[in-house]
Amino acid sequence: MPSPRRLLRPAGLAPLADALRALPPSCGPVRLIGVDGHAGSGKSTFAGRLSAALDDAPVLHLDDIASHAELFEWTDRLLAQVIEPLRRGETAHFTPYDWQARCFGPPRALEPAPVVLIEGVGAGRRVLRPHLARLLWMELPPAESWRRGRSRDGAELRDFWDGWVRAERRHFTADPSRPFADLLIRQESAGYEMLPGPTGQPRHGPAHDGR
Repeated sequence: MPSPRRLLRPAGLAPLADALRALPPSCGPVRLIGVDGHAGSGKSTFAGRLSAALDDAPVLHLDDIASHAELFEWTDRLLAQVIEPLRRGETAHFTPYDWQARCFGPPRALEPAPVVLIEGVGAGRRVLRPHLARLLWMELPPAESWRRGRSRDGAELRDFWDGWVRAERRHFTADPSRPFADLLIRQESAGYEMLPGPTGQPRHGPAHDGR
């Protein structure tokens, strides 16, 4: 039976953090946690708060991996620069993309910490799922997510958002993440509601979801 719903305030994510720490490693010595959802659904904010509850666990933002030319075609670069080094227990070095300068910057280190969060649209894609200890999905409808994202970024990025929405729709049609999520995270005014994911149970061992 699924555990009952639980509302966690932003400062009260410790139970979830403890549950994630207790998971078996999924990528070498790392417990890699994916935070996926539509653009504008609150992934970055939630990942930042969860990182704080995990004693400042590293967060890899997929905005640093994607680019104007490769909104979603970045899998090979992520595997080579991040996943494979972490799988070997080594420090990864990735080249973050500068969205203003439209070029990749100098390498940035990502340590093989006990827990590493990877957040962004596509964090739960099928190629990455075997390396994840948990997949969390931000439960917000796409239209509402995109409205929030457009409002956040302003009129100067209107054309970019038009192209992004089309690309995101294509991506999730071909490679959906939500059906494989272990937990659905719904943002409420007072905190976050944790719901069982569509899978009904985690992919790795017993349920340790902090509910």
